[in-house]
Amino acid sequence: MNIEVLQNPDQELTDYLDKKIADFNWANWEVSERTPLAVQIKNEQGEVVAGAAGRTFGDWLLINTLWVSDELRGQNIGSKILKEIEFAAKQRGCSKCLLDTLNFQAMPFYEKHGYKTQWIQENYPKTGCKYFMLKEL
Repeated sequence: MNIEVLQNPDQELTDYLDKKIADFNWANWEVSERTPLAVQIKNEQGEVVAGAAGRTFGDWLLINTLWVSDELRGQNIGSKILKEIEFAAKQRGCSKCLLDTLNFQAMPFYEKHGYKTQWIQENYPKTGCKYFMLKEL
């Protein structure tokens, strides 16, 4: 057996390891389905100018991303997108939502929408913070 440290591993190896742990988790987890969910807004040219993406599983919506282009910020677009993805998750039976955001991102925005900080990872990645937030839907 040979242990190697790879400073620049191939994406194929990373994907393989991710799949192996996902397979193990699914074989041992109480839920058997994890379903992607997204909301998008396109402009007249068909370009995505705002959206959110995540997944639902069990009672949970996990939001990975919520983004609004610079030209649409300050127009309640983010609030509308958040409301839509939460509603879609509730339609799937979700009762809770989890997300994370960085100190320079959107913590006040999420607090305004009822999210509560459950945990703060300080000094992330060096001097910043990462906030893990939860909301009952």
